[in-house]
Amino acid sequence: MTIAAVVLAAGAASRFGAPKQRLLLPEVLRRLRESFAGEIVVVAGAHELETDARVVRCPEWERGPGASLRCGLAALGPEVDAALVVLADGPELDPGAVARILERAGEAPVVAATYGGVRLHPVLLNRAMWEQIPDDGARSLQALEIHCDDLDPPGDVDFADEMPERLKQPHRES
Repeated sequence: MTIAAVVLAAGAASRFGAPKQRLLLPEVLRRLRESFAGEIVVVAGAHELETDARVVRCPEWERGPGASLRCGLAALGPEVDAALVVLADGPELDPGAVARILERAGEAPVVAATYGGVRLHPVLLNRAMWEQIPDDGARSLQALEIHCDDLDPPGDVDFADEMPERLKQPHRES
């Protein structure tokens, strides 16, 4: 099974007050690559992003995370059977969770990590599900839930004061 990763980084980051993706994306990509060696596509929207991963722009990013996800999925080649989805504002992404989700590829059309009973990321979407992504994202799709209670959840940095200390640095505009 050929799997690619889609990193959602298209939002405006209005609650954060700056393009948080520029600060968080390097850490998310580093952690993702610890257990995933395939193609990675980063979906940009509100802000320009520079990274060593392939970036695709989503002109309809304001419609919601599902629109951004559909842009990322559309950028994947026909040889890709499934997409591993993570968020650019989840800097605590555990490579162990990525590995667990990848191990279960093919067992269900949607495979999602849960932490303490809460469904979060990563999420694996088989190609058969790609056309079914609503504007609010894949959360409403039925999933095989993989318990990752022994791992740290990926986090969701919405405000500047939620930034992990190790990632805090003066913000510089490009």
